[in-house]
Amino acid sequence: MLRNCLLALMLTALLYAVNPLAIAQDSGGKDSQSAPAGASPEHGPGRGHFDPAKRTEMLTKQLNLTADQQAKVQDILKSEQSQMQKLHEDSSASQEDRHAKMMDLHKSSNEQIRSLLDADQQKKWDAMQSKREQRMQGHHHGQAPGGTPDSSEQK
Repeated sequence: MLRNCLLALMLTALLYAVNPLAIAQDSGGKDSQSAPAGASPEHGPGRGHFDPAKRTEMLTKQLNLTADQQAKVQDILKSEQSQMQKLHEDSSASQEDRHAKMMDLHKSSNEQIRSLLDADQQKKWDAMQSKREQRMQGHHHGQAPGGTPDSSEQK
């Protein structure tokens, strides 16, 4: 039971942390120096949830967003953050339901952001999302943080 709770918390933290971290890695680690103190590796993933302004700034650097795009992206990310927080606090739904809703919300936000981009930006966005998905697959296929199979998966 505790293991399932921890897994759910880790997945939720990954939702908040992976996209901005993927963008930071795509830029060759330049942005990791400017990450908030709460997001440092010693505090674990997702502890210093990137605020919408920080995420927008990172996307602006990666995708060369216009001022109009920046404003719209930040609005989308603010809405996503607010809805994620509400879902996180909703104790009436099961963990699986909350997780599924969070995943749907994140997917919807990503689609909204992608629709704002021009063709070149969409290519970059798609490449960033592809890299993020590849990293996520390693976490979802029984990989422990050290890259070894998780013994809890073997029953």
